[in-house]
Amino acid sequence: MSSAIFILTLATALGSGLVAGFFFGVSTFLMPVLGRLPAAQGIAVMQAINVRVINPWFMTALFGTALACIAVIVAALANLDDSFAPYLLAGGVIYVVATIGLTMAYNVPRNDALAALDPGTAEAARYWARYLAEWTPANHVRGAAALLACGLQIAAIHLG
Repeated sequence: MSSAIFILTLATALGSGLVAGFFFGVSTFLMPVLGRLPAAQGIAVMQAINVRVINPWFMTALFGTALACIAVIVAALANLDDSFAPYLLAGGVIYVVATIGLTMAYNVPRNDALAALDPGTAEAARYWARYLAEWTPANHVRGAAALLACGLQIAAIHLG
């Protein structure tokens, strides 16, 4: 493994691990706490979180890691004969497809729908119950995918 691929892989492993940890925290304590609040309060807090999470730090971790994963995929395809390449390829694809793809196709549309609601309405309370039941398991999956990607990237470093 060249120094450039090593540094790139290390960056993707660190980014994937950071994102996995964030999603782990959201799944294991944030969403259960919000689910115990009265619907209007839980909705209002989640709406505020969904606004605040769009910041340079989090967006760089989430999407910067995706860009690094795309570069890792290219590096893996250019080095298919090397023992580390399948791990790089799998880790990059899993992060891009399962973490980013699921975020964009599943979680973000639900966040957008939640943002459009008045927290104090019966309609919002009904949506909130569905949101918690659907959004949270998808968050588990995207967090597990980021963690798996991290593990595969670490394995690639070990083999490189």
